[in-house]
Amino acid sequence: MNDRSVMSLAGPEVQDLKEETTVLDRMLRFDGARVLELGCGAAEKTQLIVEQTAVTEIVAAEVDAVQHEKNLAMTGLDRITFKSYGAESIQEPDASFDIVLMFKSLHHVPTENMEAALREIYRVLKPGGHAYISEPVFAGAFNDVMRVFHDEEVVRRNAFETVKRVIADRLFDLREEYFFRNRLRLESWEQYEQNVINVTHTDHSLEPTQLAEVKQRFDAHESPEGFVFEIPNRVDLLEKVQQ
Repeated sequence: MNDRSVMSLAGPEVQDLKEETTVLDRMLRFDGARVLELGCGAAEKTQLIVEQTAVTEIVAAEVDAVQHEKNLAMTGLDRITFKSYGAESIQEPDASFDIVLMFKSLHHVPTENMEAALREIYRVLKPGGHAYISEPVFAGAFNDVMRVFHDEEVVRRNAFETVKRVIADRLFDLREEYFFRNRLRLESWEQYEQNVINVTHTDHSLEPTQLAEVKQRFDAHESPEGFVFEIPNRVDLLEKVQQ
């Protein structure tokens, strides 16, 4: 087990610029695994895992009712089962999954329910199973744009502290902590409005002055490639302790 005292919220100053699928390939073995993804969103990563590995099944859960209905309407998705529930109340049997995935979703769980969510993950994992908890670090240009209307500093810190707490309680061993940056490219302000401000899982009601400031900060990142942001992330790979 890694020394829990070395867990870092911010990460090293120099981070690898990698897509998350590359990190997944290095950290986890999906062949023959039964997987639970919590907060699957539009299931982009879910589909990539199914296409690129010999995973047995992925149960993809989403609490946002609007997005869940869209997911159910998708066709031709072998080995993916869509369900609707939150991480703090996983409607699955004990010890029924080899891997649990959370991509940027733990900090969306209400703070008072974060520890319950991780304890639920512990419950549904098989002994020796792995939880992959990927969270954005509260830093970077994209964050500076977003914090005008949706400041996530506290909830992201709470998510990190909750992970540390369940490790200290010996529910999980910390197998690895890894920092990387992913590259996000948007073509226009309209795309940012649609995909970030107007998401269905959170009600962002911006005052005109807020909207103007967000647009000003966003426009400052225009380049020949569009609007490009490098987003820092932290992954905690946890292994269920066999009691």
